Amino acid sequence: MSRDTIGLSEGLTAYLRSVGMREDADLAALRAETASHTLATMQIAPEQGQLMALLARMLGARKTLEVGVFTGYSAMVVAKAMGPQGRVIALDVSEEFTAIARRHWAKAGIADRIDLRLAPAADSLKKLIAAGESGTFDFAFIDADKGNYDTYYEHALTLLRRGGLIAIDNVLWGGKVIDPENKTTDTAALRALNTKIHSDKRVEVSMVPVGDGLTLALKL
Repeated sequence: MSRDTIGLSEGLTAYLRSVGMREDADLAALRAETASHTLATMQIAPEQGQLMALLARMLGARKTLEVGVFTGYSAMVVAKAMGPQGRVIALDVSEEFTAIARRHWAKAGIADRIDLRLAPAADSLKKLIAAGESGTFDFAFIDADKGNYDTYYEHALTLLRRGGLIAIDNVLWGGKVIDPENKTTDTAALRALNTKIHSDKRVEVSMVPVGDGLTLALKL
């Protein structure tokens, strides 16, 4: 028994992944290729993907939003969890990174479930709202440029239905959020959003110590 969250050693992390998650061959192949990328640390941990898949299934999600795609692991895991009737609106600005995603989505047979839109995410989110899609999304995942996280959160909250869920990545920021000497723009933005969501009466919230920290905000 413990009143605190356990710290994961390398061995315990390996054990968790061996018995606590089910990663299929498509996801494993994408994760393996991304591991050799110079920005590999931008990919979510597979156990986080497993949690997101479970949450999508629990929500009965059929329409989801992703802000920040990178090489496509998180979009793939959610698209697979929803099944053939599900759709992911995926927002990014990098043709280079998302080319890897497109290739793996096609190989996995799920490319038709993911609508990739290459443009600044704030613009794409505004267009979705202007198109009358507010209140129609079941789930949203935010994992993009940290300085715009608050903007993404507000737009995602508008687009989400009541009872829908927002998941926000990197909220612990490798521990930098508690370093008083760290005053970078990204760290300051994360601290501010964490504080804001903590007292935001529009949502129920839980910050989960998985990966680099994942905030779950349920729209009331």
